[in-house]
Amino acid sequence: MAINVLLRFGRRFSSVNGSHAATLMIRLSVGCIFLSEGIQKFLFVDSLGIGRFVKIGIPAPEVLAPFVGVVEIVGGAFLLLGFFTRLTAVPLVIDMLVAIATTKIPIFFEKGFWAMAHEARTDWAMLLGSIFLLTVGAGRWSLDGRSTRNAGRSGSENPN
Repeated sequence: MAINVLLRFGRRFSSVNGSHAATLMIRLSVGCIFLSEGIQKFLFVDSLGIGRFVKIGIPAPEVLAPFVGVVEIVGGAFLLLGFFTRLTAVPLVIDMLVAIATTKIPIFFEKGFWAMAHEARTDWAMLLGSIFLLTVGAGRWSLDGRSTRNAGRSGSENPN
């Protein structure tokens, strides 16, 4: 019953607004999580920043942990704004692939598939959300969409 109500609402909403709302929701979700995780690498240095990078064996953790934190903060902020979204998605996809390879694959070998699947749920969602944004872009409700609309208007007024 509740699922049918949600499906009807989704059909109505998407038929009115196309995929703009869905793209916005994915962009905001992925952007908020990256922004938050990047900030936490600086707030909780021992458990989420340099200390975590040391624990999982990342080389030069004193350099790479802050670098990844900055990439996640800037990338998350850019996604929230919908600014250079496709370009921003590239380092975030790489970030998630490295995170899965260094933290989730070892869980698979130590504890099995289901333990890894449980621990990797956010990583997979972030990876797939980033790939989605890389593929489709920021959508209409973004700085990217606004600049595209403005370029279209100025191009139609003056074709030269």
